[in-house]
Amino acid sequence: MRFLRSARFLAVAIVAVAISLGAYAYFAKGEEAAAPSYKTEAEKDLFVRFVMEGYDSIMENYWAKTSEKDLANHFQLSLQKAQNSILMPVLANISRSGTAAMIEAALSAATSTDAKKRLALDTLNVALYNLEPVGRNGLLSQTQETAFREDVANVDSSKDLYEDLGLKKGASEEEVRLAYEAKAEALLSDPSPEAKEKLEKIAYAKSVLADPNTKDLYDEAKIEPTASKSVYGKTLYMKIDRISPTTLLEFARGVYAATTTPGLDSMIIDLRGNLGGALDFAAAFLGLFLGQNQYAFDLFHQGDYEVQRTSQPRFPELSRYKEIAVLTDGMTQSTAEVTAAAFKRFKLGTVIGEPTRGWGTVENTFPLQSTVDEKDKYLLLLVHSITLRDDGGPVEGRGVDPDIDTRNPSWSSELSSKIDSSSLVKAVKDALSGR
Repeated sequence: MRFLRSARFLAVAIVAVAISLGAYAYFAKGEEAAAPSYKTEAEKDLFVRFVMEGYDSIMENYWAKTSEKDLANHFQLSLQKAQNSILMPVLANISRSGTAAMIEAALSAATSTDAKKRLALDTLNVALYNLEPVGRNGLLSQTQETAFREDVANVDSSKDLYEDLGLKKGASEEEVRLAYEAKAEALLSDPSPEAKEKLEKIAYAKSVLADPNTKDLYDEAKIEPTASKSVYGKTLYMKIDRISPTTLLEFARGVYAATTTPGLDSMIIDLRGNLGGALDFAAAFLGLFLGQNQYAFDLFHQGDYEVQRTSQPRFPELSRYKEIAVLTDGMTQSTAEVTAAAFKRFKLGTVIGEPTRGWGTVENTFPLQSTVDEKDKYLLLLVHSITLRDDGGPVEGRGVDPDIDTRNPSWSSELSSKIDSSSLVKAVKDALSGR
């Protein structure tokens, strides 16, 4: 139970890395502050400084090691695109300083401050968008970053389950039940598609808010349930639809609740359709099986392999499950792929299904200190690391191959030969057939 109490406070969130520029100035009475220093003369201009801060952040934080020459050429092409010109901007010196001078020359031709701002933003946007993998890097406003964080945590701030039932936040389970019954009664007599859709909506709201476990989590973080459990014979079936800050706790609660069911000796962890979430989950989840501070997986960043270790202790209630099957498909991606690869590598279970999607990047945000908009600040969204398969190759574009590929006509007989538990074999077949 100690784990269940402590897991509530597990925070699965990406922590943005701050980039600090400038020097501390001490102001003594009667003394003037030291004049600010810039890396190049061109960066006295705010808009040049803004673009070059993005340049520096890419050099430091982007997953692939990049030379000054390559990045200078990349920004030259990006500036040409931002200018919508057939002429290539002059890059007299293929270096960081040459890039700053090129940006300064382009901005000096702008006819207004707004035009300079737009060209600076467009240049950095184009440069980021075209970094590999194309389309996964970008320039975000603070509002967009909030949406990005919510997306990673699988939070939909525009959705309110209490409001769907006409209730105020924190309404009791009895109030939830009564509100649902009143609304459902009116909708059941309406045969329209709109009424059917509303009925499904309030039924879902009731299912979340009438259960003390899921209601508690929703009240705390507005995160909807991500994991559910069922029992089939001697097999515990755990479906993880997506990954959020509460997924680990939901999984642990499901496993703990099953301790009262005698005879369970096998488990299915269904990751089909799981689009992933914050990577912290994988290190925490694997700890339940491997123990704390054990090697979990590697990330690749600028030529180095960065070891990630498990962050949670072993969960004793999992010891009864002698065989585990992990189900995957073409929509299993991101953190769910890392998890499946680790189960293969450590032989924690048999991965069954189809190859995963191949979304093997870890994105993070990096704030820019230069302010070009008095109403907003900007951050770089960068692919910071690349995730790896169980064989050490990149997940990106390849995915994770299952131990048993269900596209193979003989997969059923292969399943029976690799798994001893007849209950698990049947449960896997039923799950894959939709029963």
